Order: sequence, then structure tokens, then C-alpha cells
Amino acid sequence: MMLRFNDERHWLRSAPALVGHLFPRLLSQSEYNRRVRTAGDLMETALRWLAARTPSSADMVRLWDGTPVPCGASRETAKRSDLAGWAGYGMDKSHHRFYWGAELLLVCAPDGLVTGFILVNPKLVKERDGVRMMFALEKNRPEPGVTGVCDKGFAGADFAADMAALGITVVRPARKDETDPGIFPQWLRQRIESVNWTLKGQLGLEAHGGRVLSGLWARVLQRLLALNAAIWHNWACGAERKRSLIHYDHPTQLTSA
Repeated sequence: MMLRFNDERHWLRSAPALVGHLFPRLLSQSEYNRRVRTAGDLMETALRWLAARTPSSADMVRLWDGTPVPCGASRETAKRSDLAGWAGYGMDKSHHRFYWGAELLLVCAPDGLVTGFILVNPKLVKERDGVRMMFALEKNRPEPGVTGVCDKGFAGADFAADMAALGITVVRPARKDETDPGIFPQWLRQRIESVNWTLKGQLGLEAHGGRVLSGLWARVLQRLLALNAAIWHNWACGAERKRSLIHYDHPTQLTSA
């Protein structure tokens, strides 16, 4: 993923020159594919291990949003794919188009560190319900007292109450029918968009190549693991941070340090 090889075929073609001296035998494409699919749990454990050992995981601000993961472009694929039922039709708002696939919901620290994630069917599960499902799992749930920054698609008294019950204060842009817009950190909201762009533009999320559920899940985890590994490495080696730390005096007042 770091070297921008989005599929096994291109990676295995270049692997002998890049890493051939490290291994006595390289796997065939089918062997590699099987091992990637069975390594999903290991990759999830690794990316959560890295997240827990990165300083930004202790930040009391979380960003969350959903991003499309297309899995097919034809009607025949939607009907005959092994992902049918797990994937569905959804709306890609950033490109104003419909897609067939899954939706990846992410919870990140301000520097982009992924601390929670879930894949849902965009036709059956709306974003607010997806976040509820994600936080129902303790491994994805932020600690009480966290401020969650999201977009106006997560508006709703019921959703805010559910988050408050978990100790999470929701901060979002005001809707048109709300008279008190409050203070919203638009600069911070853009960071989750940069995380999505990194996953798609640099780590090839939309070119995952997964055709079955285990393959799709493993290839999403590959990208998340690569992202967390890069962020952890930058903290570990003291690399200059492009994103400043943040502090807040009130849950609705977030400013850059």
C-alpha cells in the first residue's frame, strides 16, 4: 500500500526486484490472495495496537464521517457478485453520483489516526445508525468526555441524546432551520476529508479489488493499517507535524494551538 501497489498482480510483478532478496520464495498470486484474506484479524489487531501507542489517541476530540467504497459498476455485478447483500446502492455526495458498494465509517483523532471503523451497506444502514452500530462495539467507542466533530448529516435530537449517553458531545454545522448556528471548527472538519483523500488518492481504497466479503474487509484493513503505521512512525521518529495540536476551553469552542 505504501508503494501504491493497489492489487496483488502488480505488486507480485515488482516484488522480486523490490523485496526478492529478503525471501527465499515469493508466493504466487493465488497463494498471496488467500493469505491476505485470512490475515484480516491480524491486520486489525496490528492497526489497533499502533493506535493505542500513538500519543494522539489520548486526544479528547474525535472526527467521524463516512466514505464510499465502490465494489462494482455494472448491474450484472450487483446481481451476481458474492458481495450482494453486504453491498448496496448509495449516494456519493462529494461526486454527486450513485455507486454500488459499501460505506466505510471512520472515527479519527485530529491527526488522522484511525481509532474506530465499520463497513455498512449504504442502502440499508444510514450514517447515524452506522455510527450507533460502530460505538456499540467497545473497541470503537471513544472514552467518555470526548467531543465528536461531524457534518450536518448527523443532526438530530435522538442521535445527540444517544451520543450524550455515551459521554460524547456532538459538534456539527448548523442546519438551515436552526437559528443559533453556534461555533463550528470548519478547519478541523476538513481533516477527516483529508484522511478520506489519503485513503483513496494515496492508498488506493477505491481500487481495492475485493470480490468476496473477506477480501473486501482485508483490503480495507490494509489501507487503514498503512495509514496508522505512517502516523505512528512520524510520532516515533519525531517528524515535523503538518497538523497542529488542538485544545479547547469548551466542547463547542475548538481552536488550533
